[in-house]
Amino acid sequence: MARTHKAPGKSHRTGITLLELASMFPDEQSAINWFEARLWPAGRCCGHCGSVKTSEVPKAKPMPYWCTDCRSYFSVKTGTALERSKISLRKWVFAVYICVTHLKSVSSMKLHRDLGVTQKTAWFMLHRLREAWSFEPGEPFTGSVEVDETYFGGKRRNMHARKRDEFDGRGPSGKTAVVGMKHRESKQVTAKVVERTDAETLCGFVNARIADGTMVYTDDASAYNRLENHESVRHSVGEYLRGQAHTNGVESFWSMLKRAHMGTFHKLSPKHLQRYINEFCYRAGMRDRDTIDQMTEWAAALVGKRLMYEQLIAEQR
Repeated sequence: MARTHKAPGKSHRTGITLLELASMFPDEQSAINWFEARLWPAGRCCGHCGSVKTSEVPKAKPMPYWCTDCRSYFSVKTGTALERSKISLRKWVFAVYICVTHLKSVSSMKLHRDLGVTQKTAWFMLHRLREAWSFEPGEPFTGSVEVDETYFGGKRRNMHARKRDEFDGRGPSGKTAVVGMKHRESKQVTAKVVERTDAETLCGFVNARIADGTMVYTDDASAYNRLENHESVRHSVGEYLRGQAHTNGVESFWSMLKRAHMGTFHKLSPKHLQRYINEFCYRAGMRDRDTIDQMTEWAAALVGKRLMYEQLIAEQR
């Protein structure tokens, strides 16, 4: 039976132990049934064309199902980020569980040891799972939001001599800029890697994600001065709280992400940084939900995503 955890001042949250998970998924068929129930809640449909005119294939060769409309074989992996994966669905279930239950995520080295796959395979699996959260924000935020930007990259003293020469001492030269927004009411976070931190970029990010009348709280960076319904705290003179004006929530999000950077991943390349950020944006809004609910949502989010290995390792253009 699943355990129940209770955090101070919060409602009960049901967790799942490893032994319970092993009992829930004793074999490959149990994992297949679970994925099919989550990805096809209204009944089986073709991953190629969406048709419900499907039938089972004898002995599941070459795939378990056949679509009458587009005349194609398919499985529950078809049309998801798991398409063409040779990893068993039971291992994918355990991978989702491991990701969900580690607050600061999990490294490819740990997943490779836990699942008995190669480190290269584990790295690819994790990026496929992160691809689930690569979508545009939904409904605009209302009420109150906090906005802040941060930077990811190496320290100046660790840079190559050529890079150190480019570092002018006036800012985080050579690092990757990220702007983020946290909705105070729902605790949801949205964040994006940006090339610049000028007013056009930062205000454009904010205005595209909020409804009219939303209150925006930031630090005293001049780039935010164009925003309407805007109030700032003056970090430059040591002010971090004034009434409702503060950015503590979004800074807490950055803190969690950077602890994962240092303690779990050790290195986040600019090329893949957005996927890591997407994963932690998802985590921020799901922390208080039951483990099985988080796993279900993660599995459902895989639909419509596609990430091939050649695409993953291709040089950024």
